[in-house]
Amino acid sequence: MFNRISFTSLAAIAAVLAGCTTPLPTEPVKVRVLAINDFHGNLLAPRGGIRVKDPANPGKTMNVDAGGAEYLATAVAELRKSNPNHVFVAAGDLIGATPLLSALFRDEPTIESMNLMGLEISAVGNHEFDKGAAELLRMQNGGCNPTDGCKGPGPFKGANFQYLAASTVDIKTGQTLLPAYKVKTFQGIPVAFIGLTLEATPSIVVPAGVAGLKFRNEAETVNELVPMLQKQGIEAIVVLIHEGGVPTGNYNECPGISGPIVDTVKKLDKAVDVVVSGHTHRAYNCRIDGRLVTSADKYGTVVSAIDLVLDPRTRDIVSSVADNVLVLPSFAKDAQQTALIAQYEALAKPLAKRVVGRIGADLPRNANPAGESPLGQVIADAQLAATQDAGAQVAFMNPGGIRAPLPMPADGLVRYDDLFSVQPFYNNLVTMTLTGAQVLELLEQQWAGQGGGGRVLHVSRGFSYSWDNSKPAGQRVVPGSVMINGQPLDLLSAVRVTANSFLAGGGDNFKVLRQGKNAVTGVMDVDALEAFVKNNPTVAPGALDRITRLN
Repeated sequence: MFNRISFTSLAAIAAVLAGCTTPLPTEPVKVRVLAINDFHGNLLAPRGGIRVKDPANPGKTMNVDAGGAEYLATAVAELRKSNPNHVFVAAGDLIGATPLLSALFRDEPTIESMNLMGLEISAVGNHEFDKGAAELLRMQNGGCNPTDGCKGPGPFKGANFQYLAASTVDIKTGQTLLPAYKVKTFQGIPVAFIGLTLEATPSIVVPAGVAGLKFRNEAETVNELVPMLQKQGIEAIVVLIHEGGVPTGNYNECPGISGPIVDTVKKLDKAVDVVVSGHTHRAYNCRIDGRLVTSADKYGTVVSAIDLVLDPRTRDIVSSVADNVLVLPSFAKDAQQTALIAQYEALAKPLAKRVVGRIGADLPRNANPAGESPLGQVIADAQLAATQDAGAQVAFMNPGGIRAPLPMPADGLVRYDDLFSVQPFYNNLVTMTLTGAQVLELLEQQWAGQGGGGRVLHVSRGFSYSWDNSKPAGQRVVPGSVMINGQPLDLLSAVRVTANSFLAGGGDNFKVLRQGKNAVTGVMDVDALEAFVKNNPTVAPGALDRITRLN
């Protein structure tokens, strides 16, 4: 299973042997690990920054400007200064679902930005698979895209840092797609960093992106590696995992954390000392099962500064503390990052800044208690309009595919980069035939198998239904409430349904969509939104009355 690990193992052994040629320290060794996650190509500071507790009113929260590569690079450089023994790592999703400035160039600018910052190691996240395994390997190794060629200001040389994928196995070869771990030695003491993504990756990535790959259980993968590392004399082990949790407190706290990361950490071998997590786009600083577990929000808004103490006798981590540091505009802009961004902005400007149309008010993406949002309605309507020539009667849009709100510009004019920030995945629209019974099953799958509060899909105009929150998952749609263009849903009828290719492939566990018949592949999702904005004189929010929640 871990044939690929042998190469990393040899490197680790060499590192350990090299450490033996110099006198080992007699005093504890202090190491600083700087960690980020879910950067998602946010070279420019993201809209909204980060939401934190209001210091003047702890019962409320407020948005603080934070993030962006220019400030992140300086923050990392400043935090390195306190300790010559340092390493900069990431827990995945550096790329994928990125703003236009990165996406136009297949995320090469983000890899180059991370190279300039001195990133050394990153786990592979689920979004690293958005364009498939071959494209991920190109991100690691460099070279031009075989379809689009080279579009940047210079040759793309790939990542200077090492991507790790301990739990991602090539089915044909049985080898891990990328190395499972990397070892870095501090004053003769080796520390292993294991990197892996979440086991559920195939259910949240377009199927073509993970074709030919198997994603193993995270804890089982780590626990199989621990004895191999210990045989090499490595006792200090840090896990970089693209999986996370949901806390209830502020960015540097951890009250009431829940989610998959909790169970995963509890299943890890006790030899694992620290877990750097991600995926849920939350910031937390936790102790779970006696171990330090961190996450640094998203988009470069936070850096986790993790301070370790290594015992020179046992060569293990005997102390670990963390501080989640906000990446504020008070940090100076890094000149190298500014120059990199300027290069790509000049190349992107003709497309990014062209005017598409006009909106009449803010289009928020935050959903009401029933699950609807103004922006979600507009996107679903755009997808229905774009696929009516394929017979579409209703369009469904997953809330996770809407990555940013669409605020009202001062001049009311919407530009292409505004739309791309909303829908950065660039998925095809797929129109298929379902039975009425399958449409009902699709609606029930919004809660069955989703966990937490469910995942309510946005629906296009002409489609409506009611759901009862007091009923168990699988029985929440109110009988007889589903309407299509004023007519009750006939469970035996054929319904033409549109969804993006992610959903159509069963993404987010909407598995019934895999059963669709007579599928027709249409335009890209962001192109449908562009056409809708262009064809409507002024796009404005509508009444949120398509989905009704009881209880």
